[in-house]
Amino acid sequence: MSRNVLFSVLLVILSGSTITGCGQHDQKTAKASPTVVKRYAAATALEGVVSDNKGVVKTGVVDATDEKGHLISHAAVDNGHYSIEIPANTALPILLTFSSESGAEKLVAAVIHDTITKYEINPLTTAIATAAKAMGGYTHANMTRAAAETVHTPDANKTTTGWRGDPTTQYGGWH
Repeated sequence: MSRNVLFSVLLVILSGSTITGCGQHDQKTAKASPTVVKRYAAATALEGVVSDNKGVVKTGVVDATDEKGHLISHAAVDNGHYSIEIPANTALPILLTFSSESGAEKLVAAVIHDTITKYEINPLTTAIATAAKAMGGYTHANMTRAAAETVHTPDANKTTTGWRGDPTTQYGGWH
């Protein structure tokens, strides 16, 4: 009988260490998951309208840069509209920065989705991009949170999920 008790105790001890070992392995595996970097699969044209607090901006330049400020592409603004070519295999996020001809005015929009091609650039998108960067970077979660905290939505326009419509389409534009 003592042999059976000893065997049962040994079995319980081994089972406990196996379960503990599995839990530790899972924790290490979960921490080691790499972050997936989105890239444009093909050359893509991003386009939109640039406006300030006075209305559509007539002229200026839009620069596409990476987070470190390296220039990817640039385009002229013509009567408020721009179209900028992004090369294939360009990693996201991308910043679209408008500069007026005098250089005094800078407006920004952050590009984090490779499927969206229309981006407004205005003071609201600038505020949202600035807030997202302060939250830790241009991630979907930070951009959504920054949009929710920056855009003042009357309670009558909110649903139980927080929004009516899709404020994340351009992070600052209602559609």
